[in-house]
Amino acid sequence: MNKPVEPAIEEAKARMRTVLDIQKRTNVRKGPPSAALRKDRLTRCITLLLTHQDDFVSAIQSDFGTRSRDMTLLTDVAAAIGPLKQARAELDGWMKPRKRKVTPSALGLFGAKAEVRYQPKGAVGVMTPWNFPVQLAMDAIAGAFAAGNSVMLKPSEFTPATSALLAETFDLYFDEEEIAVILGGPDVGAAFSGLPFDHLIFTGATSVGRHVMRAAADNLTPVTLELGGKSPVVVGRSADMAKTAARVMQGKTMNAGQICLAPDYLLAPQESVAGFVDAAKASVAKMYPTIKDNGDYTAMINQRHFDRVKGLIADAKAKGAEVIEINPAGEDFTQQEHRKIPPTLIVGATDDMSVMQEEIFGPVLPIRTYTALDETITEINARPRPLALYYFGEDSAESEALLSRTHSGGVTINDVIFHFSMDDLPFGGVGPSGIGAYHGHRGFLEFSHEKAIYRQISGELLAMLRPPYGETFKKQVAARLKP
Repeated sequence: MNKPVEPAIEEAKARMRTVLDIQKRTNVRKGPPSAALRKDRLTRCITLLLTHQDDFVSAIQSDFGTRSRDMTLLTDVAAAIGPLKQARAELDGWMKPRKRKVTPSALGLFGAKAEVRYQPKGAVGVMTPWNFPVQLAMDAIAGAFAAGNSVMLKPSEFTPATSALLAETFDLYFDEEEIAVILGGPDVGAAFSGLPFDHLIFTGATSVGRHVMRAAADNLTPVTLELGGKSPVVVGRSADMAKTAARVMQGKTMNAGQICLAPDYLLAPQESVAGFVDAAKASVAKMYPTIKDNGDYTAMINQRHFDRVKGLIADAKAKGAEVIEINPAGEDFTQQEHRKIPPTLIVGATDDMSVMQEEIFGPVLPIRTYTALDETITEINARPRPLALYYFGEDSAESEALLSRTHSGGVTINDVIFHFSMDDLPFGGVGPSGIGAYHGHRGFLEFSHEKAIYRQISGELLAMLRPPYGETFKKQVAARLKP
């Protein structure tokens, strides 16, 4: 039986093809935007966020059911403004052509010159997830606008109120030839990733990233993929356990663990596990004396994700793990208005448990043990390369061993997630956790074409390189064939 055509989907597909055509034709007709126009676009984004911050907080709250207003102001509004302000402040320096050495250097003495110029790629597609729907959109847009591109944004259908507000507010501050927002579900997203963009950035699950990359390949569209994976925490014997647990659990409970960079499993010496568990309980109790009706504790985004995470916990318990639910007030979560899962430790997690086989994306932390640090390196390297790695301890030899002998998109030492918040550090994955990087100057470069330019000397010194090949030519070649 043929699948019926949904008019709204077909309408969205037609609109995004039209918008992309408009943007590409406008980019060709008008040429690269000036620094002043790029700064103006960045400023309009900042103004949009500041003017409508309360609207975005309410929309995100509506989409999640429960999410802290204060956290949203920090992680979705303020964290979105930061990259925009940095790009605006640094733009003049980023746009300057960069001189390169001329080889052989003798050509430079006769006036030859080499340089790199940064040219907008054109129309950039941005596909963003639901967990930080404003920040992750604006972060990519900051780099794309700084580099002089137009943008088409496809936000997540899992946050419909926020996505609709993004469409509404961008329409107030921008023309479609600058930025357009495309709304819709998976079918629209699949069609979006198959458009002939000049660059496409996708943030989301690794499984979806594979489909995005396949679709982009049909147009040879260059992609930036910010994916995820199981980011490990290694606790050294020199770690301050109270501080370690407080920082790990803050990262694990922020947004209820619905963060691509959330610590996904913890490796600790056997003798340290009990101390970590006790310290984790104390830190959670301090942050969240209650959970069920606490506005600071975030709900799972929807019932499907709630059921999936609860299933991970049930599977681990059935297979013999010690499941420790941290529930400071002893609340009953069997009946609740929203979809909250208390912080849960899985002590003795094994490879046959689902919680060790997929990215958790929830407030659940498996704990495994090791005897020697080499065991942690072996385990990390046996898994797909993660988006992040975290080390706690004061042993520089241990931290250096982890830095040099494992691969991850980024690393934070003695905390979690913070490398992401450094605007001047590149952010991205490696292998299964992502392709390419952005943030700050790296984002400007990611969305720019680095055009190589060489200016030849006016004299005919290089005529010796043309046939017929005489002795002078042969001496030149011979000089290059030396160690």
